[in-house]
Amino acid sequence: MTRVARVGGTTVQDHVALAEIELCGELIIAASAARERLSLESIDEVLRVAEERGDGTDR
Repeated sequence: MTRVARVGGTTVQDHVALAEIELCGELIIAASAARERLSLESIDEVLRVAEERGDGTDR
C-alpha cells in the first residue's frame, strides 16, 4: 500500500511517484548530455541501482 499524505485541500503527494519523476529527470539529463547512447552501466549509475541493492555489485 502506498502512503499518500494530504497537503491542504484536495492536493495529495505521492512520495514514490515523486521519487520516480526525479529519477526520470536525472536520466533525461544524462541522456541529453551524452554524445552516444547510454550504456546499461551508465543508466544503472544514474538510477543508483547498486545503492538500492546495497551490495555494490554489478549485474
